[in-house]
Amino acid sequence: MKKIILASQSQVRQSLFRNAGLSFEAINARIDEDMLKQSLGAAELSPRNIVDQLAEAKAAKVSRKFPDAVVLGCDQILEFKGKLFSKPHNLEQARDQLICLRGGVHKLLSAVVIYDECEPIWRHIGEVRLHMASFSDAFLEAYLVRNWPAIQSSVGGYMLESEGIRLFTRIDGSYFDVLGLPLIEVLNYLSLRGFIER
Repeated sequence: MKKIILASQSQVRQSLFRNAGLSFEAINARIDEDMLKQSLGAAELSPRNIVDQLAEAKAAKVSRKFPDAVVLGCDQILEFKGKLFSKPHNLEQARDQLICLRGGVHKLLSAVVIYDECEPIWRHIGEVRLHMASFSDAFLEAYLVRNWPAIQSSVGGYMLESEGIRLFTRIDGSYFDVLGLPLIEVLNYLSLRGFIER
């Protein structure tokens, strides 16, 4: 069996892999995501192409260091009314993002690109539509106090796997895509190629 590398430091993605019983190593690709995202946005790429390119950049970089391994690069972006959101850098930014998203429907795009022998061999983009509740300012403030700084690692400023679920009225799509990894599709592909047992 080939070594599997997850080119991500996301604790959630690592937890999903561990819970699925996969043997893997997590390695940070160390790319400047903000700069790359700005560059891709300036080139007027679609949100789907941007998230795909971000995931591929991570997989490609790690694959060059470990050409004999199967490397998975992942990324996720949030799109609302044509604007892309990132992980909040501070409490004020988290508040502003959630106020902007409140009462609306936004999309999460979760991409994974798999490299083997320094070449891309598979890619997938999962899309989820999230309907956010019209929560009160008082609830928002209490939510931020209770959940900061944990939500700093979540694009949009919420974590569906914890109290962030209370911010929503409906979700159309895969729960795993919300968490940032199209896990079922990934497992099916790895199994099909013989990289994992099934």
